[in-house]
Amino acid sequence: MLWCLTLTMPPLAEGSAEVAARVATARAVQSARYENESARTNAEADGKLLETVATPDEAGRDLLAKAAEAMRLTARSYHRVLKVARTIADLAAAETVGRVHIAEALSYRRRPPVS
Repeated sequence: MLWCLTLTMPPLAEGSAEVAARVATARAVQSARYENESARTNAEADGKLLETVATPDEAGRDLLAKAAEAMRLTARSYHRVLKVARTIADLAAAETVGRVHIAEALSYRRRPPVS
């Protein structure tokens, strides 16, 4: 009966040591990426540099374009989503920013209060 209980339990969450290791790896990736740039992290990337390092795949571009229109994102907000998505991709050890990274970054946007 114990095996049945084990199968129905949710998987164990990632421990803080594993999270710390992923964050350290992501920071190392960013340090290497921006080695010859004025930026040191994704948060500091802007303009042409941001376009170069955080351009999403086609599905991600489509999602971001639709969200930008629906959510009325300003240029600043649009770029913030790209920066967060690039960081999420780094934490996932992904080479490129994908739709899933854009979707997660958009999920962190504050929603205006409903009146």
